[in-house]
Amino acid sequence: MRKQILGFTLILVSVTAAYAENWPQWRGPSLNGLSNEKNLPAKWTTEENVTWKLAMPGWSGSTPVIWRDRIFLNVADGNDLYLWSVDRTKGTVLWKKLLGTGNVKMRKQNMSSPSPVTDGKSVYVMTGTGILKGFDFSGKELWVRDIQKDYGEFGLNWGYASSPLLFEDSLYVQVLHGMKTDDPSYVLRIDRKSGKTTWKVERPTNAIRESPDSYSTPGLLRYGKTVELVISGGDCVTGHDLATGKELWRANGLNPDNNPFYRIVASPVIFNDIIYVPTRVKPLLALRAGGRGDITSSHVLWSTANGPDVPTPVTDGKYFYVVNDKGIMWCLDAKTGAEIYSQQRIKPGTYSGSPVLADGKIYVTNEEGLTTVVKAGPTFEVLAENALNDYCLSSPAISGGQIFIRTATNLYCIGKSSKT
Repeated sequence: MRKQILGFTLILVSVTAAYAENWPQWRGPSLNGLSNEKNLPAKWTTEENVTWKLAMPGWSGSTPVIWRDRIFLNVADGNDLYLWSVDRTKGTVLWKKLLGTGNVKMRKQNMSSPSPVTDGKSVYVMTGTGILKGFDFSGKELWVRDIQKDYGEFGLNWGYASSPLLFEDSLYVQVLHGMKTDDPSYVLRIDRKSGKTTWKVERPTNAIRESPDSYSTPGLLRYGKTVELVISGGDCVTGHDLATGKELWRANGLNPDNNPFYRIVASPVIFNDIIYVPTRVKPLLALRAGGRGDITSSHVLWSTANGPDVPTPVTDGKYFYVVNDKGIMWCLDAKTGAEIYSQQRIKPGTYSGSPVLADGKIYVTNEEGLTTVVKAGPTFEVLAENALNDYCLSSPAISGGQIFIRTATNLYCIGKSSKT
């Protein structure tokens, strides 16, 4: 009997190992830019070490999400917005589903910026126009919502760009705005099966002018048996009860000078029981979990003036890595904020994509499509510089020994699959 159990266990392990680690949301399997994949490629060109590339009709800040042999993309094609399903093995389009029309270009952003999310059975996608749809993997539409029609027009200065967060049976959607509206900001919990709103809570702020605007994506804080929703923007960060949306705690101090143009782009990063909250460069706060009420003074572990503006940082719990918009990199002690190294420059350029950390490497892609591979750890070392020579706003996605990078003209699958 013991041998039978052992044999069955080995079969389960081998079946599980046959499938790659998924990248189901914008910041990956742990919602923080980390991947457990090993033996990832460090060097490539537009042709070398490229398994396939798929032509794209235009640029997008949306990151591909991956579940086993499926890739899903939010795509802007002229005036139209689509969800694409792509065969991960062949790099071919399986289906395209129209999400809506009304694509608008706002500086470098368009209405395809939010990344899709998937649970392996269904996929959900939001557009900058407020259309939220659910599909099964065959492309059948499950439900559709029009968030602007239901709750009023979005009032962000540069268009809506937050990705939905998927956790268990619900999607969590933030609408934090104020530059172009007097309507209150709010957060939604939406049932993933029916598409109906479970709760809607307003999120008040004293921020002025453009500072209420947030382009970040919600985070998920898990400590002990507690799970909380984390929302950053409007000069503060808040924690919410998942069941009711009730605000449990709030930390101010993200805009100490009350600057009227302190919109937030980089998302909160959560590792174990620490919440790292970027703002518009300074300050970046590290907060201890477990607070209630106003935790501005009581739960700040450390802060730094060397935060990013657009790229979301990444951490493995020991080291905290920041890449700013100009390609200057810092490594801090994740628990104390002490500098491990500071102001190390990677290739000059503009950086909008967020770094990802896997296989002892940090992958950082700039707007010119150059991915710099930096050795993770206390010593700064550039391992490789890989040019795709194309406009890129998206962050890398990692699954099954491969790296997926989306540029304006192609989606690249880099490296060989580790699937058995």
